Amino acid sequence: MRLKDKVALVTGAASGFGAEIARQYAFEGAHVLLADLNLAAAQSVAQAIGSAALAMRCDVTRRADVDAAIAACVTAFGRLDIVVNNAGWTHRNQSLLTVTEAEFDRMYDVNVKSIFHMTQAAVPQLRAGGGGVILNIGSTAGIRPRPGLTWYNGSKGAVNLLSKSMAVELAPERIRVNCIAPVIGNTALLESFMGVPDTPENRAKFIATIPLGRLSEPLDVARAAVFLASDDAAFITGVELPVDGGRTV
Repeated sequence: MRLKDKVALVTGAASGFGAEIARQYAFEGAHVLLADLNLAAAQSVAQAIGSAALAMRCDVTRRADVDAAIAACVTAFGRLDIVVNNAGWTHRNQSLLTVTEAEFDRMYDVNVKSIFHMTQAAVPQLRAGGGGVILNIGSTAGIRPRPGLTWYNGSKGAVNLLSKSMAVELAPERIRVNCIAPVIGNTALLESFMGVPDTPENRAKFIATIPLGRLSEPLDVARAAVFLASDDAAFITGVELPVDGGRTV
């Protein structure tokens, strides 16, 4: 029960890393609001968790949606202690010259501008509660980039660096900010990252670049997210934590 009586808001919580973070937070005693564009899927995850979870449709690129999600969280659970900016998007692995402007804009809106919106909306609530935790889900793509994902790599590099800068600026408010940087994972975006069909042969090529010999799993990221949100990490802020099986070594 490392998060007993804490209240968390997790974006992109309908599947993948976000869904598992929500499940593990609830398992550790937290109340969780699951925010996602896919309301039906988020509701399914929340229902499986039980009364400690609530689902809400949220487009993280829209400030009004973010404000509404925070308001719903506070109304339902009384406070806000933890924010996990997990929602993310990518362009398909391809030449940097063939990614469209629309794809570029959407990716930066989802991966980067969403953190701007959430920070503006959440910090006053965290401050009112005496502090809190912000976790941003970055990527090893922002540390050791793969070819074919140049613009995505840049967006995650921004997330990684923003997390450190936020940590320094928000420390006097007793708000800790950390970043988790997963390696390519077994999620819905896997095929887009690879840019080829998800076959055992193609997976093997990517797995060969990870010393521990497998893709990341949602539980790997969720366990790191539990630790960084808990009092076990009370003196940890500004960390860019690779959950990557050694990929960035």
